[in-house]
Amino acid sequence: MIASAEKERLQREVRRLARERDAVILAHNYQIGDVQDVADFVGDSLGLAIEARKTSASTIVLCGVYFMAETAKILNPGRRVIIPDVTAGCSLADSISVEELRAWKRRHPGALVVSYVNTTAAVKAESDYCVTSGNAEGVIRSIPEDREILFLPDLFLGSWLKQRLGRRNMLLWTGECHVHAAIRPEEIEARVAAERGAELLIHPECGCTSRYVWAEANGMMPSATVRILSTEGIVRHAKDTAARTIVVATETGILHRLTREVTGKRFVAADDTAVCRFMKQITLENLHASLRHLEPEVTVPADIADKARLAIDRMLNIQR
Repeated sequence: MIASAEKERLQREVRRLARERDAVILAHNYQIGDVQDVADFVGDSLGLAIEARKTSASTIVLCGVYFMAETAKILNPGRRVIIPDVTAGCSLADSISVEELRAWKRRHPGALVVSYVNTTAAVKAESDYCVTSGNAEGVIRSIPEDREILFLPDLFLGSWLKQRLGRRNMLLWTGECHVHAAIRPEEIEARVAAERGAELLIHPECGCTSRYVWAEANGMMPSATVRILSTEGIVRHAKDTAARTIVVATETGILHRLTREVTGKRFVAADDTAVCRFMKQITLENLHASLRHLEPEVTVPADIADKARLAIDRMLNIQR
């Protein structure tokens, strides 16, 4: 934790350097508040991809994890893309390798591959579609029902989509986000019980999702109002709902954005320990350094980028 005066100085310097370097700063919802506050745009993976594609800035600074910076580079091969910490990885992206995906495809010839955006550029290059939690349902609905689908890598998001859409021919990879998978139903229910009248918003990557999907399908949803939503869906719903207290089951970084954008409502983390250490590797200090030196720069081999761009473009054509 840096002192208030130093934080303000660094934030001013970051904004000044961004103007001088003709740089746009894109930050994910799970970034620390100090970084969100200096970003030109804060959003989910889909929102970051949309902003990266339409920016006119010569440099894109991606404050998130590495696969997000790769996506920005794939969409902007002629622009400089930098990430403040190249070691900011993703446990979900690491749960499937390109070799494993190729082997899976060989066992299911003719299947369409739908990859969650939390994947490496190489995996995207082997995919037919790329999706986020915000548009996965729309993408899968657009695929003919008689086509077999290989969905990867998130098991919980895939299970939610499969039951919601009734796609029996949708096969799921058994990957997970270590943060979302650790959020359990018992923790959520205890927090909701302590917050009488609270609404509960759950990200579909959560390990608890399957129980709530089953409960909804069997008319046994808990008494609290429960909705399963993407990160952007959580923000939109929080603005519209009449509920005054909202329990949020996802990475805790989103609470900063919710508190900043939605007034008159109280937001409570379903699990205070739901913190992604990779997302938190981006700090004001290394953001400032990356703008000063215009590095570390992100590169993606042209052959991989060209193939991956097809899947990403399909994602962007079906945005929500």
